[in-house]
Amino acid sequence: MKNIHLLAALLLLASTACNNTKKEESGMAKDGAQQASASTPDSATMMKNWQAYMTPGDMHKMMASWDGNWSCTVSSWMQPGAPPITSTGTAVNKMVLGGRYQASAFTGTFNGMPFEGMGTLAYDNVKKLFISTWVDNMGTGVMKMEGPWDPATKTMDLKGSMIDPGTGKEVTAHEMFTEKDANTQVMVMFAPGPGGKEYKSMEILFTRDK
Repeated sequence: MKNIHLLAALLLLASTACNNTKKEESGMAKDGAQQASASTPDSATMMKNWQAYMTPGDMHKMMASWDGNWSCTVSSWMQPGAPPITSTGTAVNKMVLGGRYQASAFTGTFNGMPFEGMGTLAYDNVKKLFISTWVDNMGTGVMKMEGPWDPATKTMDLKGSMIDPGTGKEVTAHEMFTEKDANTQVMVMFAPGPGGKEYKSMEILFTRDK
């Protein structure tokens, strides 16, 4: 995989260099284009940046510490003030692609029906943000969120969007993930309620199996 990335980078750099050379030889480049070209890093710097982008760091090591089998206690609220719908499930986390991403598989029930979901978690070395995606058997879309990690509270604050199946419209998605200790995690989901004010729609307690 590393060789494929390096090959792609070399091809990209070669193409960029070739295009820049043609522009310089033609003498047709405008002042704005010349300034943009001058600000473009040289090939060595671009390769160094690419290597930094693809190399797992401390955030990826933290993600790897979350690998394993987890028992889940789920509470869901269909609307503010409603009694919670409770269920249990299991989650299996595993780092993939050379320790760059974490893949999660969840199985359980929701309102008496079988429920399966799959998620990915990434830490983008350039954005300095976590990126989460989620798909499950109760939809056909993809929920995507991103946000920072707060080391003081050990909390990930993720925001993004998803489709509301009831209305068919895109709505905001908000998730707070907290590492309570090495074997306990809590994930809270918020959804838009009446008047657009968000409310807690789901809470999952994760306990690592020993």
